[in-house]
Amino acid sequence: MVQSFNPTQPIYLQILQRICRQVVRGELKAGDKLPSVRDMALQAGVNPNTVQRVYTELERLEIAETRRGLGSFITENEARLKQLREDLKSEQISSFIADMEETGFSPEEILEGVRKDLFNNKGGRGV
Repeated sequence: MVQSFNPTQPIYLQILQRICRQVVRGELKAGDKLPSVRDMALQAGVNPNTVQRVYTELERLEIAETRRGLGSFITENEARLKQLREDLKSEQISSFIADMEETGFSPEEILEGVRKDLFNNKGGRGV
């Protein structure tokens, strides 16, 4: 299944973000094996060098580790995975607030809107 990509952002970064979101959602768990570089490249419809860059970056961020002869795996460091979750949450919230402020909403209006949306849509989001 070839994935679609946003032309305004590097492909390797988009794949990296997708993997991080899969980890945060629990689709990829600590110790899970990632597809080989070749398999991931075929799935994503990208050059294997792009996937190698993703895996290298995952290692640099301590989200994945390569085991010689076995492949790449999601780290078993639960503290690092918890930190990843917190980092992504913070990034999403900061981005949302910046967009709202740029649109002209005050902090009070943003907070009121979030509260209203969360509590009025309680059943629809599982909140």
